Amino acid sequence: QVQLVESGGALVQAGGSLRLSCVASGRTISLWNMGWFRQAPGKEREFVASSLWSGGRTVYADSVKGRSTISRDNSKNTVDLQMNNLRPEDTAVYYCAMTKSGNLRYTPAYDYWGQGTQVTVSS
Repeated sequence: QVQLVESGGALVQAGGSLRLSCVASGRTISLWNMGWFRQAPGKEREFVASSLWSGGRTVYADSVKGRSTISRDNSKNTVDLQMNNLRPEDTAVYYCAMTKSGNLRYTPAYDYWGQGTQVTVSS
């Protein structure tokens, strides 16, 4: 069965950087759209970024645009999220997910999810 495992979450100071990684097993991600979402305490899960399987297109939430980069390595079956200039409001559990189609900004579009990795930004 499909499994997604995130890693790289940590406690960092405001202004710092993190690189999150997600490795998939059971499927090749080369024909799947990959997404990153996050969920803070008391809030709904929200879209962060996505990487389309075709054409190299990427999509970002306004809250992270310009300071985050999503990338994939199909040979390793991984998708990463580089986050710079982190803010306390970035504190959340970060999840990776995969989907064949749909609105990439919304959680119902995704078929598979990882367990999440905790990112905490202090100030």
